[in-house]
Amino acid sequence: MKPLREKMIKELELARLAPPTRDAYLRAVDGLARHYWRSPDRIRVEEIRAYLHQQLVERELAWSSCNVTACGLGFFYTKVLGQGGFRLELPPRTRPKTLPEVLSREEVCALLEALKNPKHRALLKTVYGGGLRVSEAIHLKVTDIDSKRMTIRVEQGKGRRDRYTILSERLPEELRAYWRIQRPPVWLFPGLDVNRPMTRASAQRIYYQAKKAAAIVRGHGIHTLRHNAGCRIMPGGIRRAA
Repeated sequence: MKPLREKMIKELELARLAPPTRDAYLRAVDGLARHYWRSPDRIRVEEIRAYLHQQLVERELAWSSCNVTACGLGFFYTKVLGQGGFRLELPPRTRPKTLPEVLSREEVCALLEALKNPKHRALLKTVYGGGLRVSEAIHLKVTDIDSKRMTIRVEQGKGRRDRYTILSERLPEELRAYWRIQRPPVWLFPGLDVNRPMTRASAQRIYYQAKKAAAIVRGHGIHTLRHNAGCRIMPGGIRRAA
């Protein structure tokens, strides 16, 4: 491991940032270094701003993604390199607020049953059944599932808070079937390396595979399943579940 990366990991751990945030900040610095093919400590602030401009304006990436990149780079240059006056500020988001897009009950059923891979199907059903964010789902450990109390323990969720969420009635059976086949040792949904959790990109890819297999048009990302978990489809419209 390179010294700068090792130092940044230590600083991230000292700051007690949630694992998904730590991973995102590391990816931000890696992306900048790969863009210029130079060590990040040799990249000038003008070049960093040009990189952010390219991400936000030319590539038209989401404001939220660019903001995470800016925060990750800011952390690196202030905490790791000690550049106290370093500032990166994006223009405020101007996107109007809209209601989240949800799927019909039939669409959700078709989506969840579209995949034959037990691990992929269990992942989507866990996101939906537990109402989880994708970052929370991929960082679940086997020991976080408590089928006796019918709960899922979510470590370091949004706001760096641990919490419990309800385990839906049918989910334990699905997870047991998946576990009997693959027996993940630590992470409930490991990546190619069983000692590391699945990546967010892999989870999104699984969702889009299911969406394509089920011939569903609506729903722009795996987060759609979380929105559906928080809603009841009822005659006359959609209401938030109690």
